[in-house]
Amino acid sequence: MGHLDHATFGWLTPVLSYAMAAIGAALGLRCTVRALGTSGRSRRNWLLTAASALGTGIWTMHFVAMLGFGVTGTDIRYDVPLTLLSLLVAMLVVGAGVFTVGYGRDRTRALLVGGLTTGLGVASMHYLGMAALRLHGTVAYDPLLVTVSVVIAVVAATAALWAALHIRSPRAVALASLVMGAAVSSMHYTGMLAVGVRVAPSGSGLPGATVMQFIFPLAVGLGSYLFLTSAFVALSPPARNHTAEASGAAPRGASAERAAEAAT
Repeated sequence: MGHLDHATFGWLTPVLSYAMAAIGAALGLRCTVRALGTSGRSRRNWLLTAASALGTGIWTMHFVAMLGFGVTGTDIRYDVPLTLLSLLVAMLVVGAGVFTVGYGRDRTRALLVGGLTTGLGVASMHYLGMAALRLHGTVAYDPLLVTVSVVIAVVAATAALWAALHIRSPRAVALASLVMGAAVSSMHYTGMLAVGVRVAPSGSGLPGATVMQFIFPLAVGLGSYLFLTSAFVALSPPARNHTAEASGAAPRGASAERAAEAAT
């Protein structure tokens, strides 16, 4: 069996991956909260932003953590189409869960269905990402730890969506995001503990891209997207401000009309 190292760069990759998960969770929760306070096209747009933020944060967390993954006795490459598919799955399935909560009339049922869908999406993204690994040898999994990792993903997703439905203050959302980040990171490293690699040394080349050729640039790009979206959400006025502005504009318009009538 090959020796697996999950932190070849020390604490750098675990800390950065947790930060990505927490930022994605914070954005997803905040956007979902904003969506629930609106309707129509505005709700749809906020939910789309929430889904992309959550999916991007979770995917970036996984592959930033994978930057520190190594196996003695073999190089590692990544299958590019499968890796991109894992990103697409993360966004689509997480989006399905978020929209279930955003438009569900029965909150309890929507929460359970959305949490299950989102959690299975997170787990699918993780194991699709692992399926994209290319190395000299075979990869096996401990079924018990795989099951535990999937349960953690479902529980974490359900808790995050519950927070989106019941938490309103920015401070509470921030706290929930830190917990969600820890839960997603726990799911990832539990899944990684389930991995075993039997190395078969070979002089032949491996297909796919190296982590620095493909994963690192993509993770940096998606991380930048998260930070830019954070700035957009922070600078965007709450819905109640729009309402106040609209209600304040009507009296001023009415006063102007009355003044014009008095002048005539």
